[in-house]
Amino acid sequence: MSSSLRPKTLRAKLIVGQIAVIIALSVVTGVVAVLALHGFLTHDLDRQITEIKQPPVGSRAPGLNAKINPDGTVEGTIELPYWDQPRPLNASELKQLKDLDPGNHSVDFGQDVGYFRIHVDPTRIKGMPSGPVDELVWQMIWLLVALTAAGVAAAALVGQRIIRRSLVPLDRVAETATRVSELQLHEGDVALADRVPDTDPDTEVGKVGLALNRMLGHVGEALEARHASETRVRRFVADASHELRTPLAAIRGYAELTRRSEEEVPDQIAHAMGRVESEAVRMTSLVEDMLLLARLDDGRPLEREEVDLSRLVLDVVGDARISAPQHNWRIALPEEPVIVEGDVQRLHQVLGNLLSNARTHTPPGTTVTTGLNVHNGRVDLTVTDDGPGIPAGLEVFERFARGDSSRSRAAGSTGLGLSIVAAVVGAHDGQVSVQSVPGKTEFTVSLRL
Repeated sequence: MSSSLRPKTLRAKLIVGQIAVIIALSVVTGVVAVLALHGFLTHDLDRQITEIKQPPVGSRAPGLNAKINPDGTVEGTIELPYWDQPRPLNASELKQLKDLDPGNHSVDFGQDVGYFRIHVDPTRIKGMPSGPVDELVWQMIWLLVALTAAGVAAAALVGQRIIRRSLVPLDRVAETATRVSELQLHEGDVALADRVPDTDPDTEVGKVGLALNRMLGHVGEALEARHASETRVRRFVADASHELRTPLAAIRGYAELTRRSEEEVPDQIAHAMGRVESEAVRMTSLVEDMLLLARLDDGRPLEREEVDLSRLVLDVVGDARISAPQHNWRIALPEEPVIVEGDVQRLHQVLGNLLSNARTHTPPGTTVTTGLNVHNGRVDLTVTDDGPGIPAGLEVFERFARGDSSRSRAAGSTGLGLSIVAAVVGAHDGQVSVQSVPGKTEFTVSLRL
């Protein structure tokens, strides 16, 4: 059977299987019944033939009557009910009879005469037409075919209803699983309230429903525990970051005060205080980044206003040219200004982090191109460089991701820049992606217009 014609659903397979079983049983029963009927009628016809007496002279007896002469020749007559009178056996018929052994035989005398049931004795041959038997057998065959067709049709209708009703609980299981599969389970507070209704533990489908309900209960508890743990971690990070701001500001202030003092300080002490001040600045930046991520994780809304991305690109790339003149900074913008709705400060931070990432992790002389591409109601902000690329398998948007030795504290990287990019873009209902091969790395931020 062609794969396109094979039933695919369980309901269709059950119905087709039921019909196939009914047809097979009907065929077997019909064949047995027809063979039994044919055997019974043939046996009865043989009995009638053997009981035929020699008809009186001049009388008519429909059938075949012949005698076997001592020299082996055969002579006799044959008659059918609708003939006017019997006729002598012709040469072909005599030849067929002469070749028969004693006993009962079925002989075909041709289209005009048809089949005869013949009984051969040593001296006599008797026979009767078997047409009535064959006709009755064929009537039985057609009756069985009609009954089988009616039975198959009735079984298909009744079976379809029974199977459909029996599979309703399975449909409920599928619907529940589908609803759960459409939930966003990867983050946030997820409530798995869906359950399979009306589960009967005495049925196979009911057992599946109960198992699915238990599984959903365990998964729901695990998701609640995960959310509670994430909430505690975020709260701790936010609280710790907030509490660190004041002492870091004090450390930085005292370091600056020492540096600005008019009193002469030994070079070693001056260098140490310079390091204290620079690390305090870096630590302050890390704390601010962690606070921002904590706010974004909590789903706090951003400012919403019209932002000219074209102007934003010009400003941020201009700053990059001044801070990193050893790189080649290029711009590819459309002629018309590109306006989106968002938080201008955070979008400025997104592009700044992408350019800072390109500057930090590519050698001097690298060309970095920033472009805007408008299509299908969206705008793609791209930052492309021809640097060495990103190591394969590195999840660059994970927090504190470091891909190589250049991602070091000396380079001023906190490991949170691209994480902030992903979080801010996500808060704007956008997507960020990266494609990298040696010689080309491209970050793409897609936003709705």
